[in-house]
Amino acid sequence: MLVQPYSLMAHAFLLFLLFPYIISTNIHACKPTERSSLLSFASTLSSPPLNWTSLDCCHWKGITCDQDGSVTHLLLPSKGLKGGIPPSSLRNLTHLTHLNLSHNSLYGSLETQFFLSLNRLEILDLSYNRLSGELPLSLPSSNIRIFDLSSNRFYGAIPSSFFQQASNLTSFNVSNNIFTGYVPSSICLHSSPSLRLLDFSSNLFSGNLAPGLGKCSKLQVFRASHNNLSGLLPEDIYNATKLEEISLPLNSLHGAISDRIANLTNLAILDLYFNHFGGELPPNLGKLSKLKFVTLDLNNLEGALPPSLMNCTNLVELHLRSNNLEGDISILDFSKLSQLTKLDLRNNNFTGTVPVSLYSCKSLKAIALGRNHLEGQIEAEILSLKSLSFLSLGYNRFTNLTGAMKILMSCKSLHALKLTGAFEGGECHLMMTWLILTDSKIFSSSVWVIVASLVKYLYGYQSSRI
Repeated sequence: MLVQPYSLMAHAFLLFLLFPYIISTNIHACKPTERSSLLSFASTLSSPPLNWTSLDCCHWKGITCDQDGSVTHLLLPSKGLKGGIPPSSLRNLTHLTHLNLSHNSLYGSLETQFFLSLNRLEILDLSYNRLSGELPLSLPSSNIRIFDLSSNRFYGAIPSSFFQQASNLTSFNVSNNIFTGYVPSSICLHSSPSLRLLDFSSNLFSGNLAPGLGKCSKLQVFRASHNNLSGLLPEDIYNATKLEEISLPLNSLHGAISDRIANLTNLAILDLYFNHFGGELPPNLGKLSKLKFVTLDLNNLEGALPPSLMNCTNLVELHLRSNNLEGDISILDFSKLSQLTKLDLRNNNFTGTVPVSLYSCKSLKAIALGRNHLEGQIEAEILSLKSLSFLSLGYNRFTNLTGAMKILMSCKSLHALKLTGAFEGGECHLMMTWLILTDSKIFSSSVWVIVASLVKYLYGYQSSRI
């Protein structure tokens, strides 16, 4: 007689334990309309099957739902998806906050209706596809934080009204598309104070950079490389004191780099390669103690290197090739640049000798000083640079070719050497072109004998002509 009550109590206890799971399952059950939308979306794709077969779409791969069973996340990056995105296929996902379809092969134009139907989006990442079309008049949602359409085929101008709903925007990336017109200056007028990244690189933007960037008080990264930008850097860019990277290479910007750049004390990357910047380097450049990468090749910079530059103790790479820079570099103290791996000062008008302090930079892998007016000798101290693999000293006025060869024979890490025209006098006729090495030693003993004989022959031939 006691068995039945005990059995009832056991069943009741089991129901008590399972009740939260039953409730949870019901709460998270997928809404039929949203399940239909997802299946409609999947049906437009010719790609590996998504295996969306179970009744509850909240348990499908790449799908997340809230407690009401509404789809909030659709995350399918790098899934080999191919096909278009009909706006009607996702319009019922009215609670969608995260949409990531990046690194696929989606194509076609995104209609305005597609953007407008996703009015709760916080993250939109459609990068690395083959999507096209023009942007709508405004962002799809005032909640949007990350907007990434990079590496697609979008075109046209970015409407000035596009950022009116950008109160929460932190990252905006439209690099590697075909956008035209001006880089929108209104973005910092309407965007949230948390905007940290702007990337307009590799498009067809043109004209001046309009003022406004200085109002992005939290901006850390500004990129607009490989466009058709012209004019001066806007002065208010130096008000964006949180900037860690300014990358504007391959444009037609000109003018001097203002000494106000010293305000950007967080700057780690300054890349203005292949523009028309002129004037002298800012005297207070050395106040940028966090600088790691400076790339100012192929501009019209002039004057001497500011001594303060040697205070940038975190500097990893310094590229100043093909400018009109001058001055005696032997007086510069490189000894504090312990992290320096690459130094490129080629094709300028520098004078003096190779700085002895340079041999204190034990991390150096590449030194390029060719096509200057350097003189003196290649010192044996260069052997202290155990990681040096690239050395270019051509077209200077060094005097110790034979001694230099003996020294460089011991540079076991060298893989590429250029000494063409590096030595004055009769020895300068020795054409030491690129030596691409196949092992760790730059010269075998047999090659050294040939080089030494060639030096003797050419030097004697030159003397007989005199």
